[in-house]
This record gives sequence, structure tokens and C-alpha cells, in this order.
Amino acid sequence: MGIKEANIYLDNQFNTYYAGQTVNGRIEYVFDSPKKVRGIHVKIKGEAHTEWCESKQEENSQGKTESTDTMHTGNEEYFQVSYYLLGSNTGNEIEIPPGKQVYNFTCTLPPVLPSSFEGEFGYVRYTVKVTLDRPWKFDQETKMAFTVINALDLNLNPSYREPIHIQLEKTFCCFCCASPPMSVDVRAPVSGYCPGQTIPITVDIENKSNVQLHLVKIFLRKVVTYRATSPSTVTKKSKAVILTVQEGPAPASTTKHWNLTLEIPPIPPSNLVNCNIIDLDYDLKVECVVSGMHMNMKGKRYVTIGTVPLVGLPGAGPASAGPMSTGPASTQGGDSPAVLPVTPGYPQPSAPSAPNGEGAPGGWVMPGAAPAQPPHQSLYPTLSEPVYKASPYIPKTIQDRNDSNHTNISGTNFSPYYPTYAAVQPPPLPQ
Repeated sequence: MGIKEANIYLDNQFNTYYAGQTVNGRIEYVFDSPKKVRGIHVKIKGEAHTEWCESKQEENSQGKTESTDTMHTGNEEYFQVSYYLLGSNTGNEIEIPPGKQVYNFTCTLPPVLPSSFEGEFGYVRYTVKVTLDRPWKFDQETKMAFTVINALDLNLNPSYREPIHIQLEKTFCCFCCASPPMSVDVRAPVSGYCPGQTIPITVDIENKSNVQLHLVKIFLRKVVTYRATSPSTVTKKSKAVILTVQEGPAPASTTKHWNLTLEIPPIPPSNLVNCNIIDLDYDLKVECVVSGMHMNMKGKRYVTIGTVPLVGLPGAGPASAGPMSTGPASTQGGDSPAVLPVTPGYPQPSAPSAPNGEGAPGGWVMPGAAPAQPPHQSLYPTLSEPVYKASPYIPKTIQDRNDSNHTNISGTNFSPYYPTYAAVQPPPLPQ
């Protein structure tokens, strides 16, 4: 007996906000009987956490080998907003009547926050937790996660407009005789891209050697450095392949020219600004697989993934794709909440008052207003608005070490959403 349903909803259908914006939301309860509580408490928090276990083999005093496991952790909190929507931690008991009850909350995000990130050994995560504070009983918690984006404008750093050029050359020796070299030249037009864009890549091969080049493999990789501070300061580096393209072969004494593409999925932007325990980079790695017992040729260059694409590039095509009727709307700049359509499966928002008749904090913004613009949109009026898409990198759970066994996760599995710009493509490479 008690709670039949408890769900948290935000005023943004993708639960995605830019740093500095205001998050408005509500908790909806359905009680099947009166509920006595001290109050209803909301906590909105942003933090980063790293964690991994390392095993070490050591010999004990008896000469036997023993395995010791050490858990390395790091934690960083960026903000925490905490207050009571109803009652207080020192007040008298309040009886909530049965049926559906709705309580609104609001929080303005700090202007500088690292973007949401979910990784193998750590995360940057933003959550809302609403607690039924019950005297002499276990508290009942409802929790959800939302996405925060710290805009990385590729137009603000001239180095992101620089082309990528990877040159590889090798001479192969056989029975003390050196063959002419094999040369591989890989190019991409710029160094900065956004999710949704396609990286055009040209590969030119001049194989003067007597060795066949079987394949040229090109990888877009995520390179993450995690830091732990307890029990000591240590780091752990992780490299993961996001995309791969390949072409081949290039037989001995031939030349080849290939045009390849890599379409960037919804991934978090480079440089988790203001996060001191997780570093996020991306690189473009080239590996040339050659025949025989010879070592493969390898090279790499860093790529920057941003949230605002390069504009005004020659040959890049129109920056504006016009209205996007099939794409989701964007979030709003400033301190006003985004107002986005309600998707199927979400209840229609309402703006009820608190049961005691007082106006609840925040209030709910009714849908129906025109989609608002991201904070940077006014700087680039011809730039098409982004389409927000779910990341392929999701957490197993958003429950953490501070959550009780009575924590209910609201909604479906959390997936961060990132802005994508399929309508804005980088320029092609010169022919």
C-alpha cells in the first residue's frame, strides 16, 4: 500500500540542456492510500566519478603468491541544488491524500559545466532525485538523469580549420636489398567536426616496392584518460574504436586513389571543460597492412569533435537547411526553459498548484510555443538548427554509491543526447 506510480518529467522532450539554462520539471505521484510524510525533497546535482579495480600479484612471507585487489576512485561535484517541495526536515507530519499529486521544481544550471559523458571507467552525469521524506520509515526516492552540453564552437579556434595530413613511407628490405619505397598519403579537409557530419578522406598510394599493401584501415577513436584520487592519485587510459573504414589492395608497383567517408555518430564533444578527472580526445588513426613478415605502417592525428560546426567554409554547401520538420527541436538559450513537443508515451504537462494551495516553485511550461534556439544560434543566423540524437554510449544504470535500495529509476534507460548537423557538411578536399 502507498505509491502506485512515481515519475519525473522535464520540460524538454530529450531532457537536454546547455550549461546556463534553466531546468524545469515535475514529480508525479499516484497514491492508492493517504501517505504521511515529513516532506518531499528534490536534489539536482552534477558530478563526475571514476572507478576501476586493479589486481596485483605479490609474494607473501611464506613464499606464496597472493592477489591483491585495489579499487581506485575519483569524484568531483560541480553543483548541487537541494530544497523541499513540500514540508521540511524539521516540520510536522503532512498527510498526502490518495490519487495523483504533482509537484514542480526548477534549477538554473551554472554557466560552465562539462558535457555529459558515459564511459567504461567513469562518467560526467547530471541527475534529479526526489525523495519522500518519511518519519520513522525508509525514505522513497525517485531518480532520473538528463543531458548537459557545454558548447564547443569550432569557429573560435583557427586550428580546427587546418586540414589533416598523414604521410607514411617505408622501404622494405629483402636479402640485403632495399626496394623502392611505398608511400601512403591520407588527407581530410579540416580538423574539427560535429556529430552528424561526414569526414571526407582521400587516400593516395604510390607503391614502388615489391611488397603488396593489402589494406588501408582508417579508425576514428575515442581516447579517454581517467584519474582516481583514492587511495592514491593514478590514471588509466582507454582507447576505443568508434568507426572504421578500409580499402585495398594496392599491389606492388601500382598507384591507387581512394575516396572514403566517416559519418560521425552522436558522441560527446572533446575536452570535458572544467572536469579534472576525465580527459576526452579523439584521433584519426591510419594502419597500412602489408604482406609478408614486414611491420605494418601506422600514423595518427587528433580530431576535435565540437557542438557548433565550422561555418563559412568554401565549398561546404549552404549552412541553412531550412525548417527541419522531421527533426527534434533544439533547446533554448538563456535562463528560459526549452518548450518541446510531447512525444508518445509522455503525459501531457499540466501546471497544478501544491496541495496546500501555495504556488509550487518553478511551474510547468505548457507545450505549443515555437521551438527555441540553442545559445549560439544568434551568432550564426544561417546555420541550421541541430537535430538531437541519442548516444550509443549509455550507462548500465544511473544508480550510484549514494542511492538507497529504495531508489526508483524514472523512465527508460538513460541515454545522453547530443546535437548533430547532418545538413552542414565540411568542404571536399581539393582534387
